[in-house]
Amino acid sequence: MKIGYLSTLYHTSFQIKSMQPKIQKETLEWKLFSSGPAMVKAFSTGEINLGYVGLPPVMIGLSRGMELKCVAGGHIEGTVLVATEEFDSYNISTDVDSLISQFEGKTIGVPSRGSIHDVILRKIAANRDIKIKNYPWADFIPGALQDGVIDAGVGTPALAVAAGGGTQIIIPPHLLWPWNPSYGIVSSAAIIDENPEFIRDFLIIHENSCNFVKNNPLPAAEIVSKELGIKDINFALNTFRISPGYCASLPLEYIESTLKFITELKKQGYLNSMMKKKDIFYTKIIDKVHPERNHYI
Repeated sequence: MKIGYLSTLYHTSFQIKSMQPKIQKETLEWKLFSSGPAMVKAFSTGEINLGYVGLPPVMIGLSRGMELKCVAGGHIEGTVLVATEEFDSYNISTDVDSLISQFEGKTIGVPSRGSIHDVILRKIAANRDIKIKNYPWADFIPGALQDGVIDAGVGTPALAVAAGGGTQIIIPPHLLWPWNPSYGIVSSAAIIDENPEFIRDFLIIHENSCNFVKNNPLPAAEIVSKELGIKDINFALNTFRISPGYCASLPLEYIESTLKFITELKKQGYLNSMMKKKDIFYTKIIDKVHPERNHYI
């Protein structure tokens, strides 16, 4: 089974990859991608048949005739806006509109076009004089921010940690897009039809790994650090803490937040028609694996 994953530290891919499990006699083959859109492209060529990906790129793929389904969640609210300390940051008396207005005439870096981070940024920056600079790898953004190439960066919570001293979170995850589908487990429709037992067993491991990251952050950080060759485990620990909404379930809030992207994706020219829950999600398996209440929050 060929699985696509990203360098996002809190994805359970690193925990599962470190186990090297065989599920239903299937050996898991892992392939690293630079972004969600790149992963969706790999789905289209059959290069992978399961993946860890934010849902907007998947929805774009579906609109182009791809046969994919989100079979589980993984994390919510995984997008932050980071800038230097000269800018005002969020407090209880501020809102997104006032915070983003600081960047009129400025440049904000973000991962590739069509990524969940790019879609959110373009929504809040619409009708403003803000230059958006897309990067093929999110890992380039912290350096660009430190070098003054960009004035702010939008990406996963790891961006806030990697950006380092002199920077701060200007807009936190919960304010940018509540319950946004930071990532889910997405499968080709063929695998769901041909091998639902594999999906079930994988999701059991995925849910256990979500709980492990949430409840045992230190050993989880050690695993991620070893997998990525990071010497300081505090990097992973601090990343885990910024947006700790980890769970495998697909509750109503996750689904409704995903469906709200449809309107924005149409505005940005990615979709020509509406979508429904059944077009994006297949919940039958995760509902059996995770029948209890979600633990994102």
